Amino acid sequence: MSEKRDSAAAPWWRGAAIYQIYPRSFQDTNGDGIGDLAGITERLPYVAALGVDAIWISPFYTSPMRDFGYDVSDYCDIDPIFGRLADFDALVAKAHGLGLKVLVDQVYAHTSDLHPWFASSRAAREGPRADWYVWADPKADGTPPNNWQSVFGGPAWTWDARRRQYYMHTFLKEQPQLNVHEPAVQDALLGVARFWLERGVDGFRLDALNHSMHDPKLRNNPPAPDTGRIRTRPFDFQIKRYSQSHPGVIAFIERIRTVCNEYGAIHTVAEVGGDKAIAEMQAYTKGDHRLNSAYGFDLLYAPELTPEVVAETLERWIKGKGWPSWAFENHDAPRAVSRWCAPEDMARFARVKMALLVALRGNIILYQGEELGLEQDQIPFELLQDPEAIANWPLTLSRDGARTPMPWRGEPLGGFTTGTPWLPLSTANLGRAVNGQERDETSPLALTRQLLALRKASPALRLGTLADCRAEGVLLSFERAAQGTRIRCLFNLSPHPMRLPAAVAGTPVVSINGAVPDQLPGYGALYVAG
Repeated sequence: MSEKRDSAAAPWWRGAAIYQIYPRSFQDTNGDGIGDLAGITERLPYVAALGVDAIWISPFYTSPMRDFGYDVSDYCDIDPIFGRLADFDALVAKAHGLGLKVLVDQVYAHTSDLHPWFASSRAAREGPRADWYVWADPKADGTPPNNWQSVFGGPAWTWDARRRQYYMHTFLKEQPQLNVHEPAVQDALLGVARFWLERGVDGFRLDALNHSMHDPKLRNNPPAPDTGRIRTRPFDFQIKRYSQSHPGVIAFIERIRTVCNEYGAIHTVAEVGGDKAIAEMQAYTKGDHRLNSAYGFDLLYAPELTPEVVAETLERWIKGKGWPSWAFENHDAPRAVSRWCAPEDMARFARVKMALLVALRGNIILYQGEELGLEQDQIPFELLQDPEAIANWPLTLSRDGARTPMPWRGEPLGGFTTGTPWLPLSTANLGRAVNGQERDETSPLALTRQLLALRKASPALRLGTLADCRAEGVLLSFERAAQGTRIRCLFNLSPHPMRLPAAVAGTPVVSINGAVPDQLPGYGALYVAG
């Protein structure tokens, strides 16, 4: 098929820019200090004006909020702190009216321990839901059945006196692991997907999908080699060979795709972490009968954004199959400008980072406030909400620092709430508020809008191939091409200026931080058409 025909036939999600909204921190409309669905609806014109194609909303389902919504106690209702089902329906209608698609999280690896399914399962070893969760007898000495560890610290097993067995939990003990090997569990989860598809959602982000199936033999994980990095959790001491990534996930994925196909152009993107994430992502997205896309942590959690890291990650996707999604920030990852550059370089680094994200082949995911260049907030221990940060203090970076409220106005409460915000807003990020950047044509917000408009208008950037990817010292370069148009993208990922060996031939279409065809300033970038 020619590039032109392929471009014309591309579904809406291919090459899309997706804006992630963390509902607790986007906009509060009732003064309780917590964002809500009505707040998202109120701010959707701002999101649409960015030029994105879709929003992804993190969980808003009924939950005791031990892990802030990723511990679901009712998959088919809205937690009262966020509103009602009618508020969700209004949100979808407003988004669609603005030309935005709506993606929602689906959490299929675990539930809350307050979910009725778990109450039924723990009641007895016999019964219709007895095997809906991962239960196991203790060893002869009463200790857990194997050596698996939880992400948040300690064994991945908790004793339950009702069944006189251990239950598995990859995350908090309040998040018991679903036994997705069980066909009835799969049927129930697909029923949840249908519920939201009937309400008009356009797709799903599938949380921790490769955690949804384990080794039924419960074999011990082998120890991980020492890489020299500080290991703050027992989880880091193991290769997760048996506790996740069971091959059976593929068949479940195919069932998910079958359901989604019944509703038309529904987009599915999996979150996949682990040592073999890219191979799994490509397997999960192989062909037209599995998921549309997947994203992992290769760039999201990279300790540095270097040309080598980016080029090696892109090369693995170039050689393989499937359609990637990319994110530099999200609700779990510290703000990139705080991880990848010196404090004095944040402003110019935010610009080159956005230019790189927009140039990547695949779908791109912007996390709320990333378009403003927000930095990681430092939350004092006594104000921490994140259970992982509290458990591993002070060696684990708090997820709360990336979850602080969106600064809409440069005033003490940021225009986010009239009450006391659930997390504090920092002076530094209030200085990057939307209302100030709206008046500045040189702001990160203005640049983001310009770059997203260019990506949407350019088949090469939105849908084209990515080739000739090079990492040469501090210089990263690659070429995007489609429909006879070629754009060479060059990025200086260091704070120091560099002279190019020869001027880049062609017409510059984007210049970041004063870049010119023969020289890139520190954190400079060029897109050159030719």
